Amino acid sequence: MRKRKTSLHGETLLGVVLFSLQATMMRFTRLGQRAIQSTSQRTVATAATQNAQGSNKSLYVLAGLAGAAGVAYMSAPDFSANEGLPPPNYPWAHKNFFTAFDHMAIRRGYTVYREVCSACHSLRHVYWRHLVGVVGTEDEVKEWAAEHTYEDGPNSDGEMFDRPGQLTDRMPMAYPNEEAARAGNNGAVPPELSLMKKARPNGEDYIFALLTGYRDAPHGLNVREGLHYNPYFPGGSLAMAQALFDDMVEYEDGTEASISQMAKDVSTFLCWTAEPEHDTRKRLGWKALLLTGLMIVPTLYWKRFKWAVVHTRQVKFAELPKRFY
Repeated sequence: MRKRKTSLHGETLLGVVLFSLQATMMRFTRLGQRAIQSTSQRTVATAATQNAQGSNKSLYVLAGLAGAAGVAYMSAPDFSANEGLPPPNYPWAHKNFFTAFDHMAIRRGYTVYREVCSACHSLRHVYWRHLVGVVGTEDEVKEWAAEHTYEDGPNSDGEMFDRPGQLTDRMPMAYPNEEAARAGNNGAVPPELSLMKKARPNGEDYIFALLTGYRDAPHGLNVREGLHYNPYFPGGSLAMAQALFDDMVEYEDGTEASISQMAKDVSTFLCWTAEPEHDTRKRLGWKALLLTGLMIVPTLYWKRFKWAVVHTRQVKFAELPKRFY
């Protein structure tokens, strides 16, 4: 009996050891499978991430190429024969941030307009009073206005009468109506010039290029009778003949009246008629920028002072008494 018990005890101990080894082997097997799965998942995730990064890089490259193509298309000088040749970009002095109009050029430009352009073109939105202090003195402008006759009335007898021009009058119109303008220009209506700088692309560059761009038509181009070739005008031909010639006006300051000088002066004058507030706008703009720059520091200090309470506050939760548990 003692030997039987001893053998049974040994068999039981051997069974426990074998069961423990089997459990340990199964545990290591499961850990190995999990490690293999995690490694494969990481490998797949890494590959997916690399593929995603590669696709993102491809998308970025395609987006950059598309953007560059768009910029190149927008900046390319795309024009047709019906649009005219784009004018050059001339270095006008008043285009700088710190410069104003050349008022001597404005005065000379008014002389060109009065002696040349006013025969066909009008300044509908300009009054004589606008010229005071810009083109001439008050007495000079009154004298210029008095040279024209305006219909006024009625008087005490109920009749209209003529009187000399005053500062409150609009500058005279070249034609009384559109039909008269057509009749005097072979069916073409001369445009009104007070807003011409804003009405045409490139503004003063277009006006200057048009006035100095008259030339003979190239070989093979037939210009219709009554029209004149100018590559800067849409279509290449217009009814207005060349208006400026050397020494056709006499400047009071002795400036040489060449074609380019007269075109420059009248272009500057038309810039002023379109934007008479140009100088004042720049002056007020720089004052506003200076004031804004001076107020940045106190504004930032005031902001930090007012929001310091919000930025430095802390939120703490107190422990509830045990009776609430």
